[in-house]
Parts: sequence; structure tokens; C-alpha cells
Amino acid sequence: MQSLMQPHPLLISSLLKHAARHHADAEVVSRSDDGAVHRTTWGATEGRARRLANALAGLGVGAGDRVGTLAWNDHRHLEIYYAAPGMGAICHTINPRLHPDDIAYIITHAGDVVLCVDPGFAGLIETIAPAIAATVRAVVMLAAPAQMPALALPPGMALLCYDTLMAAAAEEFTWPALSEATASSLCYTSGTTGRPKGVVYSHRSTVLHGYAINMADVLGLRAIDRVLPVVPMFHVNAWGIPYAAAMAGSGLVLPGRHLDGASLHALMNAERVTLAAGVPTVWMGLLAHLRATGGRLDTVKIIMTGGSACPPLLIEAFGNEYGIAVEHGWGMTEMSPVGTYNKPKPAHLGLDPAGRTRLGLKQGRILCGLDMKIVDGTGAELPWDGIAFGDLKVRGPWVTTAYAGEPQGSALDAEGWFATGDVATIDPQGMMEITDRSKDVIKSGGEWISSITLENLAVSHPDVAEAAVVAAVHPKWDERPVLIVVARPGRQIDPDSVLAVYADKVPRWWVPDAVVVLDGLPHTATGKLQKTVLREQFRGHLVL
Repeated sequence: MQSLMQPHPLLISSLLKHAARHHADAEVVSRSDDGAVHRTTWGATEGRARRLANALAGLGVGAGDRVGTLAWNDHRHLEIYYAAPGMGAICHTINPRLHPDDIAYIITHAGDVVLCVDPGFAGLIETIAPAIAATVRAVVMLAAPAQMPALALPPGMALLCYDTLMAAAAEEFTWPALSEATASSLCYTSGTTGRPKGVVYSHRSTVLHGYAINMADVLGLRAIDRVLPVVPMFHVNAWGIPYAAAMAGSGLVLPGRHLDGASLHALMNAERVTLAAGVPTVWMGLLAHLRATGGRLDTVKIIMTGGSACPPLLIEAFGNEYGIAVEHGWGMTEMSPVGTYNKPKPAHLGLDPAGRTRLGLKQGRILCGLDMKIVDGTGAELPWDGIAFGDLKVRGPWVTTAYAGEPQGSALDAEGWFATGDVATIDPQGMMEITDRSKDVIKSGGEWISSITLENLAVSHPDVAEAAVVAAVHPKWDERPVLIVVARPGRQIDPDSVLAVYADKVPRWWVPDAVVVLDGLPHTATGKLQKTVLREQFRGHLVL
């Protein structure tokens, strides 16, 4: 028997149309660089997104074209989030914290035809403009005419003002009935093991991800909520929150670039935020501010944290001192990104405070629609006993099959599983916990640092024969890199001189916190570096 259900595709534009029709007065609030607060609604946002679709079409943007963004969390960025995929183009969010060479590579690899840029990144654009001139036709500054910077661009690359384009564009636009398999957005990984890799999401995967994170045992957003995504919109679609908020009709509060404790405290209280999401480093800064000033959070009920392991202090302090639940999530760029979330099951309801904290440190249960498993070195599945640990694999409708430019299915094994690169345990209640990483990346403040890149640069120093970089525990940033080096015969190593090789080659926050000189490094019988030994030896180097 044939299905008789209506064949409406799952489209990102349908989320915005729903919010505008059924939650038109729900607020969208954003803060600019100068601290000014911009207020609009979901209804007005939908109208401006249609206007922007016309403006982009006037610039020659068509189906499948990439519209790049280098921007913070604000109302203009939100309009691009919906206008570009809604018209059939692709919204490509770019991490401005990457090295300029990587940013130029990403823009060129993606084939961005238009770049939408916050004025604060004008200098960055001027630096990389010659390297991206082959693909980028226009740079649109996300600003009013009075805020336009003077910018020298190569011939053929226009400099345009967002507000001027919007003022000239018509609002009448009909969102096309696209296939739900149409590519909608594009994010690149942080390039921890080489060049960044692109992950292309579809309308279907994005909408399904939005439904999943809106389940009661995940974020469970409601129309009466006011949600603050501190996580940047250039970081895996702000964990899907701009889409989930429209779906639920929640108020959306966008913090701009000022994410210090004082700024967040003021914004969260002034805008009556009920739920916020961001990396642990941000919440540590907020906690320090609250304790130093005696401040309170008047309306916040839940803080979602992810991106790196959550310190027990956050769970205990926010819970005991402020009555706010800190809830752990986990995911990846390749997973849209949320894969697991930590909410209790009936078996956990009787736990004492110490047990609840220990439970809260786990990354949580798989979201409905996905599946996960842990396997040993032979690929055999391991038991869910909370003891056995193995390589974590996932699969589901918002997990990638391949990286941009690579063959369909090339990122999967023969059974369709994606290897996350993490090592984990899963307990009998299905709670997953990351115990290690199969690749030697370092997570600092929620952002990844490539140990291989740092090692390769270190050995370019004339006094260094061999180098290894490992993660050391850091009280603020979770992990920081420590560089371990061996001198060339007859040479002596000056740590400051070695660190100088990183200048202008990597982001400043990638530079190792310490340099340790050893007579030799441990190797396996086949000559490979034994990083497990070094990790154990130097894990506590920065906190001793």
C-alpha cells in the first residue's frame, strides 16, 4: 500500500516561516561591539531574510553557491543563516580564530563567491584578499554606511555595505520548494591533523537535528524560553540553536563578541535568559565574576556545556551556589554537531550529590535518531559496562558520509559507521564518557590545537633535533600544549628562541605554554614516538 502522507520536504525556510507565522512577536535580541542592543522579532527576521535573498540574488548568488561569513553572533548573521540556504545557496560559516592561511584556504576550497564580514575583521580580509581573489566576487560588510571601513581589495572584488544592499532590496520573495537533500550549510573542522576539512549539511539533516535537540531530554526549548547561544555561530551552526529556537518560537539572545563574565552576567539578567550554551572556559569566567561581585543570575535554569570536558567545579558551584543545572553535551562538526546529552534516567534519581556530579561529567546518552558503539582494535564491539573502552563510532541522519570534495561514503566504514577519533566507555544505562583521543589533538578552551603542526614548526628551529607536543591540564583552558624538545648535537636550546618560530605561523593561542628540554624522547620498536608515555609524564606539568 502506498503512503498517503503529504510530501512536504524538511527545509530550513520552513522553520523561519513557522516562527514568523506562529511566534511573530518572540524577540531576537543581539548586542553590537559598542554594547548597543538591537531588538527585533522572528516575524521581522523572516521579512529581512526574504529581503536578503533578493539582495544576494542581485549579486549573482544562485543555487549551490557558497556565501561565506566571518561574523559574531548577531541579527545580521542570523539573517544570512536563513536567507542563503532558504534561496538554495549554502551558508558557509568561517572560524576567524584560525590562522589567516587556513582561512584563505577554506574560502578558496569552499569556492565562496560572496563574503559577509563583520567590520572588525576588515584587516584580516585585506591581508588574505589576494589569496581569495580567484573565487570571491564581493565582500559585504555587515554594517551601516557610517561604519564602513576603508579597505583595499583586488580588482574584481567589490566592497559593499550590508545595510545599503538591504535598503535597496525588495521584501517580496517566495521561498523555493527545494529538495530536502539540498546542501544548506558548510562548516570546516579546525585542521587538527592537517588542512581543515569541510562538512556539508543538508536541509533534512539540519531540521532533524533541530527536532532532536528540542526533545525534552536534551535542550527542550519552549516558547517561553529565552536562549543564549554563547557558542559562536561560526562553530558548527552554534550547536543548532538558531534553528531550534525558531522551531520552538523561543526568544533568541545573541551576545556579539563580548563573552567575558561581566558582559554575560549583565546580558543574561537584562534579557531574562533561561538557558545558555557554551564551552566550559566561558562558564568558568562567568563563575569567577559572580563570586567576585556577589552577583546572581535571576532567570537562568540550565547551562549547556560542551566542546571540552566539564570541570566538576562548574557542576557543583552553579548547582549548589546558584541553583543552575550544568548539563553536558558532546558532538562533532561531522555530526551537525550534537550527538549525546546528559540527562538522568530513572536509575540515577537516587544518587547522592557526589554521584550526581560524577554522572554529570559523562558526555551523556545518544540522541534519538543516532546510534553509537565502541570497538576494539579488531573492530569487534565492546560491552556497555562502563569499564571497557574503545574507539567510538556513530551513525545517523545528521552524521556526514564524506568530507567536501571527497567521494560519497569515504568517511564511513563498510557498515556505515563514522569513526569519531575519540576513545570512550559506555555504561549499562547508555551513558557515554570520552576517556581519550585517538589522535593527539589538544582542546584548549573548546578549540582544537594540532600537535603535529606545532611539532613540525619546532623542528624547523636550527637547534631542535626532535619535538613532541602533548596536552597538559590547565585550570582555566582545560588543556594547554607543552612542547618537549631534544637539542641537535653540539647545540643548546633557548626556549624563548624556539617559541619564536611560531610567530605569524599559527594563532597566538596555539603557542605552547612551556618548553621542556630532554636528552631524548621515548620511541617504539618501529621508531614511532611514544606519546602515551609523554602524556602521562607531563599531564600535570602546568599545575604542579
